[in-house]
Order: sequence, then structure tokens, then C-alpha cells
Amino acid sequence: MACRSGPIAFGHPGTGGGPAGRSESFVWRFILHEMPLSHSRSHLLQQKAEAVFPGGVNSPVRAFRSVGGEPPFVARAEGAYLYDEDGNRYLDYFGSWGPMILGHAFPSAVEAIREAAGRSSSYGASTAAEQNLATLVQRCFPSVEKMRFVSSGTEACMSAIRVARGFTGRNFIIKFEGCYHGHSDALLVKAGSGIATLGIPGSAGVPAETVMHTLALPYNDLEAVKAAFEARPGEIACIILEPVVGNAGTIAPAPGYLEGLREITRKDGALLIIDEVMTGFRVTLGGAQRLYGIDPDLTTLGKIVGGGLPCGAFGGRAEIMNCLAPLGPVYQAGTLSGNPLAMAAGIATLEHLIRNEEAIYAQIDRTTQQIADGVAAIARERGVPLTTNRVGSMFTWFFTANPVYDYDTAAASDTVAFGRFHRAMLDRGVWLPASQFEAAFVSTAHTQQDVDFTLEAARSALA
Repeated sequence: MACRSGPIAFGHPGTGGGPAGRSESFVWRFILHEMPLSHSRSHLLQQKAEAVFPGGVNSPVRAFRSVGGEPPFVARAEGAYLYDEDGNRYLDYFGSWGPMILGHAFPSAVEAIREAAGRSSSYGASTAAEQNLATLVQRCFPSVEKMRFVSSGTEACMSAIRVARGFTGRNFIIKFEGCYHGHSDALLVKAGSGIATLGIPGSAGVPAETVMHTLALPYNDLEAVKAAFEARPGEIACIILEPVVGNAGTIAPAPGYLEGLREITRKDGALLIIDEVMTGFRVTLGGAQRLYGIDPDLTTLGKIVGGGLPCGAFGGRAEIMNCLAPLGPVYQAGTLSGNPLAMAAGIATLEHLIRNEEAIYAQIDRTTQQIADGVAAIARERGVPLTTNRVGSMFTWFFTANPVYDYDTAAASDTVAFGRFHRAMLDRGVWLPASQFEAAFVSTAHTQQDVDFTLEAARSALA
């Protein structure tokens, strides 16, 4: 059974009154169950894409290799919905992999981008908007005394590690299995995200010498960290981690784990880098460090900070950040850093989050709980082994009866079953992340009707 929606079923999107034509009755969504989804244009576009892009995509997980089938090609998005080139409409639960916390095409962000674009899309020079956005970031993340804007989370993490090495004069870094910090060479060691999805242990093209100073340890294992520091006293520059893993599926830190990492690094003189590219502004306005009460030396940000445009940031203690050129010997640069379009979108997004913090985070937490727990309950009714991990508005359903607390336990889940579930949900108009090893996200645009629709789709899919 499939749900046919979008322009063909409901008329042209946006004409039904309100975002994504939400004025149509809830009943209509289910009347159309028997109409098969058409993907003829997406299929043609995929064939054309394969002639110009490796695998037909510009980022590996988009290829649907781990879940089967061909990916729909998105034509537009609004609120909680994606519309493909064939006129199908989908409830979106990956939200551009996290940044769309206010839904797609959030009006104030769109207007800010339009105004900024009218003044030029790039200057390569300083603007007041950079300072304005930085002030908003500091309001949410007091640990960030100074920062630099970059164009991606990859750049942010790569640069944070470089400045950590420059500040400490040490070479070794610790990362954790299943944590993804971008695709820079030194961090593609037992990384999560697309690396885990494709079953690749690392990446070809990365010389062994490049990663010889990267120590990959199991997440949530404090004893392994202690052993590494005991083996290399005074040699480890930093620990970098996702405080809530989002790139091996959602995995929360064990009680005392983050506090233990903070204690170990302080004792040894190493730096603690918290990668909030995914969790920043999402699990709370102040990220996971606020949620768990951890004060890092450096923080990396991305996703939401640019309102969904290409943007990232890294920052922390002033004495560390002052090691960067032109004040210090650590070099980092970028023509598009602080891009005016990203700054405008970021300001509009963060201002809205700050003004409406209490209501927004209460709403998305409640909505996410209904979705995550609701599907888990249906799975129990159907006798389907399912473990649900959730932190705030990010969550993952693992097809296993066992708890998932690190990469190995995540990898032991039934990824084939997840692939079948993903295809069944997509056929019913619900688009989940195309990987067992990616977190799902909820936005303020998801309504109670969307929750009900998702649970009905899951009830049918799990049957």
C-alpha cells in the first residue's frame, strides 16, 4: 500500500492554505493509500546523474545503497514536507541532516537570504553580520569566548584539531568509533555516517602516515580513554567527540562519561573538543554541553548555525583561539567564511530560537517522543525487535532487541530489516534517513496530524 500525495493528489502545493497545503483533511491522506507512487522522472534523473556524478550523487548516503531502491529527486520543500520531481509529497524526518529545526523554507530565514542576496552573495571581506551572528552564538554557548566561521562542519572540526595541536604542541588525538567529524583525512578512522553505512573501515587515499596520530576508541568506554592517556602521557593534544552520537544512529553518553572525559583531559593538559555540529541548538539551545553541564575547551558547530546554508563555526577559550593567524602561528582561512547569505539565515534562525526557546523545545521534544515511542509500541505489538534511542528531537530506531550504546552494538542491529522498513515507509509517504547509522530529526513544522500519519504508516509498514 502506498500514499500518493503532492500536486497530483492535492492540487499544486501551497494552494491548500498554509504550509504544504495542510488545510486538506486528514482523511484525504488515507483515502489515497492504494494509489502507487510514481518515480519515473526521478528514475530518469538518476540515470542522467550517474553519467556526471560518481554513483549519481554528490554525497554517498543519498544513493540509497544501504536501503535499496532509487532515491527520489527533490524539487522543493516547505515546512515538514519534501516534494519530488514526480509530484509526490513526503514527511521529512532527516531535515537536511539536522539543520531544519524550524522546517523548510522558514519565512524569516528566506526573507533574510533574499535581502542579503540583493546586496551580493559574497564579499570576501568582513561584515557586521558576522559579529551579530557571533554574539547570538555566544549567548547560547558561553564557553565560546572567540570563534571563527567556516563553510562546513568538516572545516570546523579539522580547524579545531589543528588549533588544538598548535596550542598544546602535541600530535596525537583521540576520536571515537562511530563518531563522524567530517571527511578530513585524520578523522576518517572508524568514522560513522556514510562510512558506516557503506561498510567501509576507513577511506582509500588516506596515507597511513596521516592517521598514525589518530587513536580511535570505543564510545562510552571511559577505561579505554584512561588507558590511552596512561600509554601516552603528555602526548595527546585533544579528544574530539560527538557528545550525543548522531552518525552511528542516536547514542546518548552513559552517566558520568562526559564528566570523566573532562576530568581526564584537564589532568593531562589535553583539550576537550565537543563536536556540536549536529547537537548544537537542537538538543537544547545551548547544545549537548548545556544539557549535560560540560564545559569544553573548544566547540564545533554547523547545520543550524547557518540556518541551513553552508556554514560552520569553531571556537572556545580565547587563549586557544588567539593561536590562529593573524595573531598566532596556526593558519586557517576561507574566502566564503562568514558568507553574507549564511550569516543572514543564521541570524534569522537563532533569533527565532532564542525568542521562543521554551515553547519550541517543549514542542519538538513532545512531538519526537510521540513519534519515537509510538512506533516502538507498534513494533512490540507486531513482535518486531526494536530498540529506540532518543535525545531531544533526534532519534533512531535500531532493529535489534539489545540496547545500543556504542558503534559495535549499533552495527549488530539488523540493517537489512531497516532497509525494508525504510522502503515501506517511503512508499507510504514518510522519508526517513537512508541509513541505519544516521539520526532522524523532528522540526517545529511537524504537527499532531503528521504524528498520526507517521504512526499509521509504520503500522502498515511493520505488518
